[in-house]
Amino acid sequence: AVQFSNGRLRRSDSMRFTVYRNRDTANPRKKHRRILVSETERLSYVGNNFGSGIMKCNSLCRYFVGVLDKDSGQMEVYNAEIFNMQPLLSGRKIRCLTPAPESQRTRPVFAFSCWLPLSFPLGGKVSSVQYCVLICVSPTQVDLCIETFGTSKQKRALNSRRMNAVGSDILNTAVTKAAANVIDAKGVTALVQDVAQDDVQNISVFLPPCNEDAEKPENVYKFEDILSTAEYEALRVPAAVFVNITPDEITKKTDDKSHCSFVLEELKFLPADERSRDHKARCLWFLDTLIKFSYLKVIQKKYPMGPECPHIISRKLMKNFTSLTYNDGRIQNLISASMKAKIAAYVIALALHVNNFQIDLTALQNDLKLQESRMMDIAKAMRLKISKAKGLLGFENDQNHKLGTLSLPLPVQKITSQGQRKSKKIN
Repeated sequence: AVQFSNGRLRRSDSMRFTVYRNRDTANPRKKHRRILVSETERLSYVGNNFGSGIMKCNSLCRYFVGVLDKDSGQMEVYNAEIFNMQPLLSGRKIRCLTPAPESQRTRPVFAFSCWLPLSFPLGGKVSSVQYCVLICVSPTQVDLCIETFGTSKQKRALNSRRMNAVGSDILNTAVTKAAANVIDAKGVTALVQDVAQDDVQNISVFLPPCNEDAEKPENVYKFEDILSTAEYEALRVPAAVFVNITPDEITKKTDDKSHCSFVLEELKFLPADERSRDHKARCLWFLDTLIKFSYLKVIQKKYPMGPECPHIISRKLMKNFTSLTYNDGRIQNLISASMKAKIAAYVIALALHVNNFQIDLTALQNDLKLQESRMMDIAKAMRLKISKAKGLLGFENDQNHKLGTLSLPLPVQKITSQGQRKSKKIN
């Protein structure tokens, strides 16, 4: 079924149509493509069922054509499509266009359209129609066309874009000149040293406060800087499940994977002393909660760790380990990559207090779901000594584990001759 974009036919019996189909019948997207062509003495028409100009009605409903046999009175029904036949400019040929190779796409091409009123006889009368002529031009030619034929709005946009381009060139020139003046005044060596110092300061933002002059390992990263007195007291109730845990319950939790591997392994070695047992249980409960919190991305709830998590701990997690972002018209708490690095640093510091200042970094890396290089960067920034060990904490024996030890004196952060730290920047 066809319809003409510029009018109706008075005598349809004088029209002849030719249908072209795609040769690629194996391709499910191309095998149904059709091009319908009709020619008259005065004008040619073309329509197709693919591309950007297809009629939406074909996808919204189905069409059928019924052919009635007058002798038998029976009608045969066929599937049909509606083709919108548009006038074709003289001298143009119908052809299937294929994308140009990547090697030939040297610059972007824009389509600039203009409407040209033309008149021609149709069905004995003179009708006025409009053709849309698409001309492929370069960006510079587009600007020239807008200056000549564009609307007032297009011309204002063009002037604004040109003014912005001029302003950008002026700004780039000023920045380049200012940078050259700074380099001449201060020197390249001093600037590189400043960058290295800024790098160290940027890393320290995500690490627990470090006391480099400490005389004992426990004073390098003080426990009070990880958990305040009020927060530590609030952990007494939720950590009670760890204080009274039995070996069978540990085995069940290991099978269920309800807690991280580091915590489950440390629960097997809770001290017999009641006070020490309670202290370790509180630390392990908070460490497990901190690791689980790092799995989240965008915080949707006010208390994301559930009702059993004390409010003061929930506020600590939201305040210290999330960054604010604006999305969909509201402010949300996001655990960014830098916040996840900060969580990993505090997990390492707390694990050092739990396990006599020597920890299996590979076990924590697996629990935190971090890459090994990322975990090693954080550990080196925290001034830990890295060594190798074989299969600890129930992991595969063939997996090389990295041990992190906090000992005094602290290792010196080495600076290369170019002024850059050997460990990578944490951001």
